Amino acid sequence: MTSGAGPGDNGAAAAVERFLQALRARGSSVHTLRSYRTALDGYTGWLSANGHDWRSPSRAALRAFLGSLSEGRGRRTVAQRLAALRSFYRYATREELVAGNPLAALPTPRQPRRLPAVLSIADIERLLEAASEEGDRAPVGTARATLERALALRDVAIVETAYAAGLRIGELAALSIGSVDLRRGEVRVTGKGRKERISLLGRPARAALHAYINEGRPVLARRAAPSPESATGQEPAGAADRRAGGAAGGLAPPDTGVLFLNHRGTALGARGMRWRIDRLRVAAGLPEGVSPHTLRHSFATHLLDGGADLRVVQELLGHESLATTQIYTHVSPARLRAAYTASHPRARLQNANGAVDAGSSSDGAAD
Repeated sequence: MTSGAGPGDNGAAAAVERFLQALRARGSSVHTLRSYRTALDGYTGWLSANGHDWRSPSRAALRAFLGSLSEGRGRRTVAQRLAALRSFYRYATREELVAGNPLAALPTPRQPRRLPAVLSIADIERLLEAASEEGDRAPVGTARATLERALALRDVAIVETAYAAGLRIGELAALSIGSVDLRRGEVRVTGKGRKERISLLGRPARAALHAYINEGRPVLARRAAPSPESATGQEPAGAADRRAGGAAGGLAPPDTGVLFLNHRGTALGARGMRWRIDRLRVAAGLPEGVSPHTLRHSFATHLLDGGADLRVVQELLGHESLATTQIYTHVSPARLRAAYTASHPRARLQNANGAVDAGSSSDGAAD
């Protein structure tokens, strides 16, 4: 794929390709690369069409570009595009492709602060109940019932793992069987920038994963298409051990080791996980907007509610900056109440009997 800049772009296309290649080498996701390419192609194309050199655009040119960028786009999109351009110019400056970052003095549109949506513990229980009930619909003993039970075991394991370990959707979809240690209650996660971390699993998540791996996953794995070797009649080494009733009686392919499989026996991707979670949301009667990332937000907030240290939560989430994790202190009612009670001079008042009433003053403050 090549950049959308034209031949008269003074090397912009080559610089963009070098920058994207550097991001790719650092382990940036395909979504990041796609987003950055869109931003850079739009920027260099606009400059070329308006007769400006990307290496030293004037402030007036940049302001005109920002005006065109803001037309029909939200502030969040504009900010994301500008972040991509700033990152590009920082790279170009380090590589001595430009003398400096012309965007350094360009203001970024202020973003409205949005607190992440969080489920209550009762909501999560309802989500798990909805997942479990998905396996009880078909008549017992039928092939359909076997499949639905396997899918239900998988969905319960997905919800439990996402909530217990606070994983991103991409991290959840990329898990392998080998990354999970049920005995130690640990899961090895490859996060952004290919950075590895260890997250933890509680008893419910370990039990759900054990049931899925031992009872549900084999059912799904057997539904994979037969391997090409089955057409030749020659079995590769170990094929007899893998034969488990694949399509048309052929050989099941070697197991890829991906933890979560779909109904066809192949890897369940991030899009499929979002669809399944949304289906469970509807079945559980939860509001729109609940997603796998909502479980991650709930994980962090509930840890803080339980008294976990902010830096511990940061490490479990895989955040590089503590400032990113601090957003959860604003959605943790227990922590807010504890901080208020401990700090405000009128938060702890004595009632008529001389007992300390910690809630009366704080309740009034909410009005």
